[in-house]
Amino acid sequence: MVEVILREDVENLGSVGDVVDVKPGFARNYLVPQGKAYEATPGNKRRLSDDRQRLERVANRARKDAEKLAAALEGRSVTFAVKSGEGGRLFGSVTNGDIAEKLADDGVTIDRHAIRLEEPLKQLGAYTVAIHLHADVRPEIKVWVVSEE
Repeated sequence: MVEVILREDVENLGSVGDVVDVKPGFARNYLVPQGKAYEATPGNKRRLSDDRQRLERVANRARKDAEKLAAALEGRSVTFAVKSGEGGRLFGSVTNGDIAEKLADDGVTIDRHAIRLEEPLKQLGAYTVAIHLHADVRPEIKVWVVSEE
């Protein structure tokens, strides 16, 4: 295990400024290159107290931005008219990328990775889809998949 200092909130790991133990590969291949953490050397630990206030301001700003975006998404729904076969089974599927594109057409830009689908939608129907904008901000939208006439 290796100690790292988190620069932003990381789901299921910790919040800004936390010193956490993670596997070396996770730190080396994901946290540090993505700018989510830096190595917890003695010098960096001393610097942590200075950085903590700045990091908390950045995290608060990110949370406020996420809350504004969540307010824009509240009550929103998107509809996909797709070709379907017997039993309401789709010939293709509706993915998180499709949902992100449809929201972008409506003027709301969201990273497709923030839209959480367990698997692509392959049946006609109404679905509630969670969008993870921030560790504490997770609005839901309604996705309607209807048959193309």
